[in-house]
Amino acid sequence: MTTTHAPPRQQTPTQPRKKVSLEPYLYLLPHAVLFFVFTVYPIGYGMYISMHRWDLLNSNQQFVGFEFFRNLFTAGTPQFEFFWRTLLNTTLFTVVSVPLLVASALGLAVLLHRPIFGRSFFRAVFFMPGILTVSVMGILWRWMFDNQIGLVNAARDLLTGAAPIPWLSTEGLAWVPIVVGTIWWTLGFNMTLYLAALSNVSVSLYEAASLDGATPWQQFRFITWPMLTPITLFVIITTALASFQLFGQSLTITNGGPSRSTQSVIQYITEEGFTNSQISSAAAMGFVFGLMMLILTGAQFRMMARDVTSSGDK
Repeated sequence: MTTTHAPPRQQTPTQPRKKVSLEPYLYLLPHAVLFFVFTVYPIGYGMYISMHRWDLLNSNQQFVGFEFFRNLFTAGTPQFEFFWRTLLNTTLFTVVSVPLLVASALGLAVLLHRPIFGRSFFRAVFFMPGILTVSVMGILWRWMFDNQIGLVNAARDLLTGAAPIPWLSTEGLAWVPIVVGTIWWTLGFNMTLYLAALSNVSVSLYEAASLDGATPWQQFRFITWPMLTPITLFVIITTALASFQLFGQSLTITNGGPSRSTQSVIQYITEEGFTNSQISSAAAMGFVFGLMMLILTGAQFRMMARDVTSSGDK
């Protein structure tokens, strides 16, 4: 009787364990610390404040849950009335100012991209207002549209002899100095972005289109505009977000008047927190407004990214 022996089992070579390198995490650590200290912690602490009846003079803060959030969605409360009213004011300002800012910046960039006399001088002239602080800009345009001694009313009186217009104390008209002043103040930044984008458009495209008999409008429509779609995405998003953060212009030019018709939502949140000493209510408003801005930004990115993709496929 013979016995068979099983062949010896072959041992598979073991893979050497990869060493975990801490070097990349050390590079990320400073940013992570700053992000936590200046972003994560303030958001968490703000949420904690919004869920308590916060009193700076009391060490024991009463927990109230989502009471201040409910006030924003309960008709009849002052928070409901003024928050949504000032949000509507801010939305109106954004809807009016953003198209004007984008269109005027693009028009100036196309004009100043051409080799005209004094091009560098005019670029500097349109960009220089952007270096002013919002308080200086607001005082300047408040004086320009003053009801009695403003330069606008003085010019009307000199040219037509008409009675002065009460710009700052009339609902609807009070938005004119805010919108015009904001466009004058921020136009140069968007213009500079468009000028940089225009310098990257190949001249050969225009030369070929000109040989094919394309008019200047057709060259702008089929060459310039599609090539500027990515930068237009950036300009629209940043301008819309900046417009929703309206604060200094309405504060210094009209102080939110008349009858809160030009008061922005951030101005009201500041008033609720520091003037009315309702810190918890202001924190809740800040969270609701911030969430709206996130949703708006996401929607803008999706819509504009779709346009960029479709224009790139053509």
